[in-house]
Amino acid sequence: MKWSLKIATIAGTEVRIHLTFFILLLFVAMQGMSGGHGAAGALDATLFVSAAFFCVLLHEFGHVFAARGYGIRTPDITLLPIGGVARLERMPRKPSHELVVAICGPLVNVVIASAIWLFLGIKMVLNPDFQIQQAGHFWEKLMFWNLIMVIFNLVPAFPMDGGRVLRAFLAMFADYGKATRWAATIGQAIALSVALWMLFSGNVQPVLLLIAFFIFMAAGQEAAAVTQEEATRGLRVRDAMLTDYHVLPQEATLRDAVELLLAGTQQDFPMLNHQGNLLGFLTRKRLVSALAEHGPLHPASEILESCPDSVTPVVPLGEGLERLRATNCPAMPVVDPVNGHLIGLLTTENIGEVLMVRAALQSSHKD
Repeated sequence: MKWSLKIATIAGTEVRIHLTFFILLLFVAMQGMSGGHGAAGALDATLFVSAAFFCVLLHEFGHVFAARGYGIRTPDITLLPIGGVARLERMPRKPSHELVVAICGPLVNVVIASAIWLFLGIKMVLNPDFQIQQAGHFWEKLMFWNLIMVIFNLVPAFPMDGGRVLRAFLAMFADYGKATRWAATIGQAIALSVALWMLFSGNVQPVLLLIAFFIFMAAGQEAAAVTQEEATRGLRVRDAMLTDYHVLPQEATLRDAVELLLAGTQQDFPMLNHQGNLLGFLTRKRLVSALAEHGPLHPASEILESCPDSVTPVVPLGEGLERLRATNCPAMPVVDPVNGHLIGLLTTENIGEVLMVRAALQSSHKD
């Protein structure tokens, strides 16, 4: 995730902190200081928030180790001001597995709260005047924080833990894609209802509003991702890669690139070395900018856009599309797995055309 710093690697999973988290700590320290407790209040507030987010990290590792039991890796966990995000390489497709992975996060918080209650003898008394932001009562506040996390995370708002539990149950009676879309719709409805309630009641909580926005957007994105996965199921990169394209030789000038640009519809050109390996892409944007600055005889090799990632023809198309979206390159190079030579280009436009053709053929078969 952009704007995040790696602080550790635990059991093969990177732990990262988003830079905005430090803004949260600064805000909390200022709030603690302004509450009339001075530097001691600022320190108390900062320590509590740090401990609370350490519990968030443990929560995420609950998901990580549960997923690892099903052979699913987690490249990284990122701590944000609104919580933690564990980036699993994939979600379990078996409902019972997803149920276990989803529930193990809140279970960690149950264990933490129970440990504090048992070992420190804190009384579980419902006090209407209790405020989690008040100074002191460190362990009591931390216990209640973990209980709040359990309740909050089990709200059936996809893609939160409760929403994933809901999808797991729905997937027991419907196909995975339909269960995801139902869970996403319910999650978006809950997020929208909370946001509207805050706006119309005049009781706007900025953090809660931000979480509602995050849930609404994330639910839609995950539903779209599953729909895309269904659309590309059974397809490989070789089924959608572009094979009719122009390349630039290593010694090409900007004038050579302009001639290719004006001769057809291709706008971005891969450059190969004398061994047939990709050096990078010359994009139309860089070409036009360099022409104005250096003139037509300038070597094209000096303004290439580097594209270190590549795929082979047998990679699933869905994975290829995800990797294409994660890069800044105009196309994903498709290389021969034996010699590494460029044999095709994967573009979003070509993938879209392949999927349109596939949808049309499936529709004709139904008719």
